[in-house]
Amino acid sequence: MFSLNTGAESGRPEESENVGPEREAAPRRKPSTAFRWLRRLVGLGLGLILLWAAAVFWLGLLYGSLPPVSTLMLGRWLTFQPMERQFVTLDEISPQLSLAVLTSEDGRFCDHHGIDWDALRDVVEAADEDGPSRGASTIPMQTAKNLFLWPGRSYLRKGLELPIALYLDLIWSKRKMMENYLNVAEWGEGVFGAEAAAQRYFRKSAKALTRREAALLATALPNPLARNPGRPRAGHQALAVRLIGRMEVAAPFSDCLKG
Repeated sequence: MFSLNTGAESGRPEESENVGPEREAAPRRKPSTAFRWLRRLVGLGLGLILLWAAAVFWLGLLYGSLPPVSTLMLGRWLTFQPMERQFVTLDEISPQLSLAVLTSEDGRFCDHHGIDWDALRDVVEAADEDGPSRGASTIPMQTAKNLFLWPGRSYLRKGLELPIALYLDLIWSKRKMMENYLNVAEWGEGVFGAEAAAQRYFRKSAKALTRREAALLATALPNPLARNPGRPRAGHQALAVRLIGRMEVAAPFSDCLKG
């Protein structure tokens, strides 16, 4: 007779009855503490970026009808530092100042849509390791920086300026863009806007500025903490004289500023 060998008799281990889906799954490894903190930081960073983008969107719309506030102004308020600023409309500012700033800062202001791509490309190609220079900045880009970003030169800040400048140029007229820029531009320690600058340096309203005074204010903008329009040095005066000559040529290209 034949006998059936059991697993034990054949030397093979007896198979478990719990093989297959009934087998208990191995416990999952919990994420490490460092990974959990990294995930939280990434989530927080994304949240802050979305919050900032929403602020740019809504403040841009509000600043189309309300006096704008720059980051430098906000910083001085939060640190209880003195500040001079009086908002005025573009009609209350001498056309000479608008023309001087357009000629000095952004000669193609009336033609581009927020960014002068040709000028930006030329400056980026020639840029040194310190980053893009002010020469690539348009008035919308300067306004974007003043309202929503920080001073200083860096590719990061320049990159953030671009979409904001395009957005502001889309929702504001050219006159509103110039008006807001002239009301947030810094003209000295704690001196913001054309009216405060005119009162500080020339003891008159922004409406009464002469062509020479407007040229001195415009040429002070690249270095407002070092150039005093009320007491200009020889180099500053020379810049203003050259700007006055250029204003004559630029006048026909400033039609977008006319009411």
